Amino acid sequence: MPRKARIEFEGAVYHVMCRGNRSQCVFRDEHDNKQFLETLRETCGRCGWRVHAFVLMGNHYHLLLETPEANLVAGMQWLQGTYTKRYNVRHKEWGHLFQGRYKALLVSGAPEYFSTAASYVHLNPARIKGYDFDQSRLENYLWSSYPSYLTAGKKPAWLCVDRVLGGLNLKDSPNGRKGYHAYIQKRLLEMRHSAEPWKADEEWKNIRRGWCFGDDQFRKDMVERLDGALESNRRDSFSGPEVKRHDELEAERLVELGMKTLALSEEDLDLLIKGSPEKYAIAWLVRKNTSARTQWIKERLKMGTATNFSDYLRRGESADPNGWGYQEFRKIQNINL
Repeated sequence: MPRKARIEFEGAVYHVMCRGNRSQCVFRDEHDNKQFLETLRETCGRCGWRVHAFVLMGNHYHLLLETPEANLVAGMQWLQGTYTKRYNVRHKEWGHLFQGRYKALLVSGAPEYFSTAASYVHLNPARIKGYDFDQSRLENYLWSSYPSYLTAGKKPAWLCVDRVLGGLNLKDSPNGRKGYHAYIQKRLLEMRHSAEPWKADEEWKNIRRGWCFGDDQFRKDMVERLDGALESNRRDSFSGPEVKRHDELEAERLVELGMKTLALSEEDLDLLIKGSPEKYAIAWLVRKNTSARTQWIKERLKMGTATNFSDYLRRGESADPNGWGYQEFRKIQNINL
């Protein structure tokens, strides 16, 4: 059966959720949680994403993220694929880690919808059955962005708090952080006095089951974008990304920047051997900062099949002054993007 088309556009906001395969645990311990957040950080660097809220919940995760460039699919493929590889290596497992397709709910940027989506993410630990409202404190749940909203200087560089706070007429300041804590505490109180805390807000049903979250005009706009995606994409599967600025176009810019840094011309690419450190140094630059396919990188840099591609990238990235490709990689790593 053909998959539904993903709607991608510059500035889109999504609530993304995915569970473990057969609801298995995907974050077994502190290391796994940290590894996923590190992989998310790398994805933000590669794709330019802005994460506004997140929570890791053992067998699933939630993200509220913004894509300044239309690259949700490419970024999610890299995020989940890379984390799965790292998880499987660590736990000596193989195969799929996540269950089917991730859910990506389009979220309106209007404050009332944006803030509701963020609070849905932040309140997730309290929506589990058996949550102790007397003894538990949501700000003590480490694997959520909520604690970062409350403490100055604690948030990771890739987490953006201003938009969520701004939607509540708050700022990233001592008073603003206190105000957000009061807002979440009010929502917790509503949940506590609800017969079914996980259903305390009627809007949560639209987040769990819908495909877009916003007013009638927003839904109409998204329907038009969906129609456009279907018209322009006559394929059996709609899961593949189109060429975006953080794919081939951004990769091409970085290739040219890398060649300039290493004083190379297009003719030099023909003359250099396929596995030269210069080519691998440029490949490292593209691989680290974009989601361009490995095959595209190999073809663009005239590297042939380039077996052991990832191993050579790691080898060149090492800090051994006597190691292979040290000079070339240092020059590339010192580029100011």
